[in-house]
Amino acid sequence: MIQIELWSDFSCPFCYIGKARLERVIYDLKLKNHVHVTYKAYQLNPFAPTTTNDNAYVVFAKKMGITMEQAKEKFSHVIHLGKEESLTMDYATIQMTNTFDAHRLAKYASTLGKDQHLTTRLMKAYFSEGKNLSDLNTLLTLAIESGLDELDTQRVLSSTMYEEEVQQELQHAKSIGVRGVPFFVLNNRYAISGAQSYDHFKDVLRKLIKEEHIEIIEENNNQCQDDVCEISAEKK
Repeated sequence: MIQIELWSDFSCPFCYIGKARLERVIYDLKLKNHVHVTYKAYQLNPFAPTTTNDNAYVVFAKKMGITMEQAKEKFSHVIHLGKEESLTMDYATIQMTNTFDAHRLAKYASTLGKDQHLTTRLMKAYFSEGKNLSDLNTLLTLAIESGLDELDTQRVLSSTMYEEEVQQELQHAKSIGVRGVPFFVLNNRYAISGAQSYDHFKDVLRKLIKEEHIEIIEENNNQCQDDVCEISAEKK
């Protein structure tokens, strides 16, 4: 089994891209049943507000002292990278708010084995739907959509549950030198920093397949009709 620890923040565009890219490689290498991903909390901006009236373009333009058009140009490359992984990033609606409670929710979801699904849902809500991930009602709705129990989730969100777990992971990241995300640690042997290329992820996972002596059972993709067989094309 390949164990992957992934430090990420729901408001990090490269985390969204890197996660999608890794999942695509896992699918293409037929490693779904041979990989376990543990999601670790990281906050790009622990001092971010819980509410805002400005979208990401406005916030970035004010922070950097540039025009709105310059801000849009800065984000255009990230938006393009997202599209390559079939991800939509709408910076005109993104609310750059605090993600701490969202991380608490993810820790709860991890106890139920639903953290991957919730993480994907939270990132999509942030980047594509302009959701405020500091709003507890919003988090409750997203949790229910991800298969979490409504009453149990309400108890978590209305309390301080999982605060300690999140803080421990944030401190752990500092202790091992994580200064940016996404940050992947594979089998405690390989570290990948940033949303590296598809081929880079693939090369590292292939090394681990050999080192762990993982036997991949090839699926039969042949489609045969009327004595004619065609091989299904896979996305690369």
